[in-house]
Amino acid sequence: MASPRNPRRPASRSRSPSPRAWAGIRLLALDVDGILTDGTILVSSDGSEAKGFSVLDGMGMTRLLKAGLTVAWISGRPSGATTRRAEELRIPQLIQGRSDKREALTELAERLGLDAAACCYMGDDDIDAPAIAWAGIGATVRTAMPAALAVADYVARRPAGAGAVREVCDLILAQRSATPRPSARRP
Repeated sequence: MASPRNPRRPASRSRSPSPRAWAGIRLLALDVDGILTDGTILVSSDGSEAKGFSVLDGMGMTRLLKAGLTVAWISGRPSGATTRRAEELRIPQLIQGRSDKREALTELAERLGLDAAACCYMGDDDIDAPAIAWAGIGATVRTAMPAALAVADYVARRPAGAGAVREVCDLILAQRSATPRPSARRP
């Protein structure tokens, strides 16, 4: 029987992701404003904008990339500050100006040859909720909107823009190293 949140997800699945589920993640896709930042956008009189990104989160994403996972940012609005930070961190997938986050996530997963179970999506707003529900692990932050909280499998303890993403990265990496994988070698 399928879950009402996600027809691809079994209804019997626990709302708390299992270690095996964390270990199976191959793509971490993230909303930007409200997840990678605290949601504040500073706009100067000349029209330029600034955002604050956490170094802790950056280190977590860098570690995921070094471990061979894919990291993607999916934002509803284009932003030069977002582009600049993604370039600094060498984020391979940057999708901006897409308000249908689920569609953007499923298209990316298909392009990468991944199913929902291999994807973790972290978002905080109403437009993120369908992507959170679709992903094998849907994550959010405590300050998220009710629609995102209602469908999330995991709510980070750390705040948005201040280590919430690092927390999720660390969970993925810890379970990947703790979960035995089949060996390619035969005895």
